[in-house]
Amino acid sequence: MPQRGPMRLLLAGFGNVGRELAGILARRDAYPGLAELDVAVVGITTGSHGALADSRGIDLASALAWFCEHGRFASGRPDFAALDTAGAVAGLDYDVLVELSPLSVAGRGEPAIAHIRGALERGRHVVSANKGPLAWAYRELTSLAEERGCALLYEATVMDGAPVFSLARHGLRGNTIERIEGVLNSTTNVMLGEMERGASVAEAVAAAQRAGVAEADPAADIEGWDAAAKVAVLANALMGADLTPDQVERESVAAVTATRIAAAGSRGCRVKMMCEAFRDGGTVRGRVRAREVRRDDPLALVEGTGSLIRFVTDILGTLTVAEERPDLATTVYGVIADLFAVRLSRA
Repeated sequence: MPQRGPMRLLLAGFGNVGRELAGILARRDAYPGLAELDVAVVGITTGSHGALADSRGIDLASALAWFCEHGRFASGRPDFAALDTAGAVAGLDYDVLVELSPLSVAGRGEPAIAHIRGALERGRHVVSANKGPLAWAYRELTSLAEERGCALLYEATVMDGAPVFSLARHGLRGNTIERIEGVLNSTTNVMLGEMERGASVAEAVAAAQRAGVAEADPAADIEGWDAAAKVAVLANALMGADLTPDQVERESVAAVTATRIAAAGSRGCRVKMMCEAFRDGGTVRGRVRAREVRRDDPLALVEGTGSLIRFVTDILGTLTVAEERPDLATTVYGVIADLFAVRLSRA
């Protein structure tokens, strides 16, 4: 039977992406393409900045204005709830958990893994922009979703909102993906561009922070953990692997020297931080490394915060997808695309 009424969302995380999603949903009358996305946000949780819950649907414009003014949710709001994310996942009545918390390398994907597991165990669908759970617990979570008849979607985990996973699943049917490679980390790509122009590693980090793509502590990007998590998700979802980021070979962008960049330039190449998943005999391996790429290769043309992914297949051959100047709305679109997919599955 088709589900009636709006699709009820629980937002786990209210950082930049969560607030952008809330803003777009609050203004969805301004986006004709969202007319058929009938949703109500019934819960918003944060790591340490309070939570909201309202079974009738939270007034998102009001919630955003409050959070912007106060920096947290508090008891002055009638929809304030003394809940953490685990409690909301277990206790609120919702249809879809939207997991928007940041990647936790130290926690190996936790606590988001536990949140997603809890939602699936209750028979709830999950849309995740957090790559950690899919990188460290892909097999467990996808098996649980299948067992419970739930959707587990994660388009926004790689290349923001570009249709990477939906394209591969629906547009590459019948192909075996032999190799995936790409420039998929904005921080290191901005850094290498600055280093080509003579900047030190520290100066390049500062430039990436000014560009808004590097965190105050950019170690996860510099040491290749963010990229390794993306490689693991791609390999697991599209190549049948069972990798975690710990099993992906990593090279730090800090190991790239000015001499190496200059030598590559003398050979008509640029140095790019490459994400690679490839078949090696009967296994799939993952790697993040600095690699020389010829200047006429599309991979070498990726500038700044842009991204590019290349699929090498057995029948179609090579297919390349590029993304230019992504912003927060780009990432949010990946979440929205998944919400449309869940809506269709409920129809």
